[in-house]
Amino acid sequence: MKNKYSRLITPYTFKRSRVTIPSRTALSPMLSLYGENDGTVGETALNYFGKRSDCQGLLITGASYVSKYGFYNNELGLDDDRFIPGLSKLASVMKKHGNKAIVQLHHAGKQASGTAEKYGFVQVPSKIQEQKDGNIIDKVMTEDDIESLIKSFASATKRVIKAGFDGVEIHGANWYLLHEFFSPLYNHREDKWGGSLENRMRLPLAVVHAVIDAAKDKPDFVIGYRLTPEENMPSRMTGKLSNTMGYTLKDGLTLANRIADLGVDYIHYSLFSKYNAKPQGYEQSYGQILKNNIGDKATTIVSSGVHTADDALDALNHGDIIAIGRESLIEPDFIAKIKSGESNQIETEITQENAAKLALPPLLVDLLLQKDTPFLVEGRENLTVIRNKKIKVSNTDSDTTSGASK
Repeated sequence: MKNKYSRLITPYTFKRSRVTIPSRTALSPMLSLYGENDGTVGETALNYFGKRSDCQGLLITGASYVSKYGFYNNELGLDDDRFIPGLSKLASVMKKHGNKAIVQLHHAGKQASGTAEKYGFVQVPSKIQEQKDGNIIDKVMTEDDIESLIKSFASATKRVIKAGFDGVEIHGANWYLLHEFFSPLYNHREDKWGGSLENRMRLPLAVVHAVIDAAKDKPDFVIGYRLTPEENMPSRMTGKLSNTMGYTLKDGLTLANRIADLGVDYIHYSLFSKYNAKPQGYEQSYGQILKNNIGDKATTIVSSGVHTADDALDALNHGDIIAIGRESLIEPDFIAKIKSGESNQIETEITQENAAKLALPPLLVDLLLQKDTPFLVEGRENLTVIRNKKIKVSNTDSDTTSGASK
């Protein structure tokens, strides 16, 4: 009997790299706080991804820093060769069921809390407001800083390749540094890196070009770019539209097309409401508009608001691949259960019974249990069972000695 969800579990091949993933679902890159304090891969990361190694067809790590001047605490580091051995173990764990593993390349810009704590400054395109913290300096990037940043993305890509991963995703969304350079709200520069739309696109495009060049000797290497469609979107914190208009949907589509023209495998839209969200005044969703604009030049990925197999199936009407985030925290066997015909057994909330089996990083548990956390996960209050009973988190699904799948 044909599986109702056959579209979801049918293998998908990227046009540029010709890499095939076993399903049309992805583990969305999330702030999961699994890195060690020094940026290395430890048991926390191996357990977390080992538990989710058969979660989706494309597994994308959370943000991983390309520069010591752009990190927040408990990210994985990519700016030094010393990280490669741990990353190699992580690649093997993530790929042990034949799914493909991607590392998200990241510079946090003004949000680089780890850099701020360690060095007393954050790198920004330009100063835009009075300092909220007199101890933290907004350091406007010089030409040399920018050129060094571009090289850092290329160097990080080469390390990811050496570690055995299948690709990288450049994080150009969510008000981190590449987003800030593209945004007229944050970028008030008067040189070639700011001002006009063309100039504001210059850094994101230069980074994409550098990453593609760094991977030129490995054609079967996936390269993606994560992008916020426009700045007049509902805030992930308040759910309300911004009062200040930054770059427009048209601007975002222009950048998406230029990135696709350079030859990436995919554009990953970062949405804060739901996969089928529509811009104001439009009949189509963000994902549908993106696909209509870039056509078959690149694969489209949309995310947010998928909790069931039916949600995921419906989301394919809005993107070529569906990225699943919070539900992947709750149900590590999401796609495996769909493949086995057990979609009705997919967990959609954390329970006292399953909480200790999810291999959630302790810092993530603390974040989810905060009263005012913006990261709402169904049943998160049941995570207190881990604290109160001091239950050891299961790590039986993390096999750090398994070989990487080909």
